[in-house]
Amino acid sequence: MAIELSRIEEFALIRLNRPAAHNALSFQLVEDLSAAIDEVAASDARTLLVTGAGEKAFCAGADIGELAGRSMIQTKRGAERGQAVMAKLERLPIPSVAIVNGYAFGGGLELALACTFRLVTPNAKVALPEIKLGLIPGYGGTQRLPRVIGETRALEMILTGKAIDAQTAVAWGLASRLVEGDPVAQGIAFAREFSGYSLPVLGLAREAVMRAQDTPIHEGLKIEADLSTLAFQTDDATEGTAAFVAKRKPAFKDR
Repeated sequence: MAIELSRIEEFALIRLNRPAAHNALSFQLVEDLSAAIDEVAASDARTLLVTGAGEKAFCAGADIGELAGRSMIQTKRGAERGQAVMAKLERLPIPSVAIVNGYAFGGGLELALACTFRLVTPNAKVALPEIKLGLIPGYGGTQRLPRVIGETRALEMILTGKAIDAQTAVAWGLASRLVEGDPVAQGIAFAREFSGYSLPVLGLAREAVMRAQDTPIHEGLKIEADLSTLAFQTDDATEGTAAFVAKRKPAFKDR
């Protein structure tokens, strides 16, 4: 299978499994990824981890051999489909962590950008190199990258197509941290820092931050007030505040 979906305790794991093709995003792999995301959304997993098979590549981007001879309509529909799958990942009701082990180029970086967090291994390199083929990113790269690292650095990456290494990715805020050792184990260790909190409240916090990207601050503050009020109405907020007063660990129930 081009996609492997497995479970490790409370964590779902999607592994791109085309190592001979550097885990490139074929059209079929995009469809398999969409189905896997749906399956994760319907499960009781608390966090989704996404990585690539092998040690060389997280995902090398589009399967270039599939792009030749496509009509303008086919190309546009393909971009829209890829964008829809990435948006589905971004809107997943649980947090997601991309563990970038090796190259994440083009659609591979766009996949990582659709995740809530990104971790990078020491051999990671990330790029949007489409300009070198006379193309531009089509799965959300021109929209998400500036929101993560700012317009100036995003333009530098997109207009030059150059790759940045793991240390630069962390320094620019593209990745949360550099991890060494087993990538999946490191992803789980990172996810445990938040996976025990209330899922509904985690979702409200994510929504507030995401909506801030497209909203003037005075409107964003109204959104924050609304979502904060909703958080206060949850049973988990009652439990959390009671646990704080009683100096004990809260037992969240996700409601």
